[in-house]
Amino acid sequence: MDELKIIQQKLIAIFKEHIPPLKIEIESETNFKVSGTKEAMQGKQKVDGYYFGSVVPKPKDIRLYYFPIYTHVSDFENISSNLRKCLKGKSCFHIKKMDVELENDIRKMVNKGVELYLKDELI
Repeated sequence: MDELKIIQQKLIAIFKEHIPPLKIEIESETNFKVSGTKEAMQGKQKVDGYYFGSVVPKPKDIRLYYFPIYTHVSDFENISSNLRKCLKGKSCFHIKKMDVELENDIRKMVNKGVELYLKDELI
């Protein structure tokens, strides 16, 4: 199995550790998407579950879209420099290689996002 596929599986497994309170919206070879289970306002639109994150494979990396870093910016200012290097834009991480340290950093970040969203009753 190639390295990107392994990274994809590990990222999906990290999200799956939080089901519930998260739920799987999409699970396919090209997209894995999780959201909350409560009805919520997302912008001006009412949704069945507040968007939390996605794992999307691309030819050269795996994209981790992580919405809590966008909605709760100040709570994630101190993510590790290793993880920060992967952040492209406001909420998308491009993961090309993943060692144990980066995997743990991502797990901590996702755990924190779940805690924040639970506290704010978004999920």
